[in-house]
Amino acid sequence: MHSPVLTIVSFILIFTVVVVSHEFGHYLIARINGIKVNEFSIGMGPALFKKKGKMTSFVIRLLPIGGACIFEGEDGVVSLPAEGEEGKEAEVKKDLQAKNFNDAPVWARIASVFAGPVFNIILAYLLALFIVWFCGADLTTVADVMTGYPAEAAGIRGGDVITKIDGHTTHLWREVMVYSYMNSGTEMKIEYLRDGQKYETVLTPMYSEEDGRHYIGFKGGADYIKCNNLKVFKYSWYEVRYWLVATVQSLKYMVTGHAKLDDLAGPVGVANIIDDTIEETAPMGGFTVLLNMMNIAVLLSVNLGVLNLLPIPALDGGRLIFLFFEAASGRKIPPEKEGIVHLIGFVLLMILMIAVLFNDIGRFFR
Repeated sequence: MHSPVLTIVSFILIFTVVVVSHEFGHYLIARINGIKVNEFSIGMGPALFKKKGKMTSFVIRLLPIGGACIFEGEDGVVSLPAEGEEGKEAEVKKDLQAKNFNDAPVWARIASVFAGPVFNIILAYLLALFIVWFCGADLTTVADVMTGYPAEAAGIRGGDVITKIDGHTTHLWREVMVYSYMNSGTEMKIEYLRDGQKYETVLTPMYSEEDGRHYIGFKGGADYIKCNNLKVFKYSWYEVRYWLVATVQSLKYMVTGHAKLDDLAGPVGVANIIDDTIEETAPMGGFTVLLNMMNIAVLLSVNLGVLNLLPIPALDGGRLIFLFFEAASGRKIPPEKEGIVHLIGFVLLMILMIAVLFNDIGRFFR
């Protein structure tokens, strides 16, 4: 039985690294574009630590989830300098205009907002380099075909290499599994290689009442390639791409009404996953535990990047909608009105988070 301290430390480290990369993306690109950042904070709730920089307050808050990079004037609020702090009144006004988020060129603001999710993908790739170097990559080779299932009827055989599913190129066996798992009984076009020759077939996955999902009817994932060479760069991108595909497909699965609240996991659910992973991998050694923690960090970093790009108020995607509208029309929506929209979105997100939190806690008593 491992110590719960290891789970807590792993949870805090993973969330901190993922959130810091996201907020640092916002911070770095904003500063490059001359936008003032009032606060760079990690966590939520009351402040535990606060250090005032030249223009930015760096804050660590109580709850090790979430974070913020607050730009000057982002929601119509401008912090005025103390009397005498900036010199002459004309210079103060000029300085404020140069550093106010809403006074920056629209594409500079778009870049500053978009940078958070981009830095999450960059972090995921850097972590994937380490994981793939040591673990290699699972190729899309079919190991066996199950008797009586659609794959057999469609002519697929063991040794075939799946190259595309419904037009989507597949590089890893886990991508094949994602498209299979997320299928709701619709026809699938599968392209594959056999002895170097290209083939394609069409099949409809079979529904399993016992498992509550559809099956194509083939097995794989045992054909691995070593990547402790230059291949690591290509297959690390395929690893990140897999998590991007999995996240997007999961969102589509949820939006189409196939997912339930139990399929969502908040911080408590993630902590439980980390705890289970440590317990399962601890007998294999500390290095195996480390690789699995990094894999969870890749998953969370990609998830955070993708989810933040959803066109929902209070998220980066919601802010980008307003900015792209301004770039296309030349008209700027008043920051105060935009701020109200984001506030409503934030409240709704908090309600969802609370619902997921209580559902996560409820799992312990089932």
